[in-house]
Amino acid sequence: MQADSGDGAHVKHAKRILAIDIGGTGLKAAIIDAKGKLLSEHLRVLTPHPCPPALMVKTLRALVKPLKSFDCISIGFPGVVRGTHVLTAPHLGTDIWTGYDLAGHLSRKLGGKPVRLINDADMQGFAVIKGKGLELVVTLGTGFGTALFREGELMPHMEIAHMPAHNGKTFDDYLGDKVLKKVGAKKWSSRVSRMLPFLYTMLHYDHLYLGGGNAKKLVTALPPKTIIVSNIAGLKGGAGLWYSYR
Repeated sequence: MQADSGDGAHVKHAKRILAIDIGGTGLKAAIIDAKGKLLSEHLRVLTPHPCPPALMVKTLRALVKPLKSFDCISIGFPGVVRGTHVLTAPHLGTDIWTGYDLAGHLSRKLGGKPVRLINDADMQGFAVIKGKGLELVVTLGTGFGTALFREGELMPHMEIAHMPAHNGKTFDDYLGDKVLKKVGAKKWSSRVSRMLPFLYTMLHYDHLYLGGGNAKKLVTALPPKTIIVSNIAGLKGGAGLWYSYR
């Protein structure tokens, strides 16, 4: 269960959720229902760089202004979070995020609505998993994100992105967006293909879902039981922070 920021007393009756997907490259938002169905267009703006907390809150407030009438808010964040606070924000260009109460600040700017905050890969996972066996979600975007589910239950977050991957480089350094732009889709795809067996050896997952903005750029064959999912799942998964809909 996620910690709430704001008045969550009547959330169980909520029909409209404001879902926000924070990425190192772009910020997205939409209104969804309790099953993750889009009830509005999804809006997107570029992520400012660097992006300290106050600028993030200001930018998100402007982004969601056209989205009217919502009962609660779900936020997927590209880093480690605990409760309503951010612990790490490696792709936002500043280290002053540590300990920042993002959920609380955004709640106060958006009418005191209850907010739940989770890692962005975890939030995407809620939209794509089947709820059977051990399921791994990998996001290929600005960085490298992961989420692990067992029988539909979210496991403790693993920040594999900062583990060594190859020749002293982390997964972020080896497979992130900067590398894709530098070496091209073919070589980058080969790198991804070489890393997937390592993840399987470590976790022995039953299903693998590849998401994030760069997943569609893969040009190599994928292992069995691997599915590329739509990047819009990062918003749709916001329903899973408030409801169990499997």
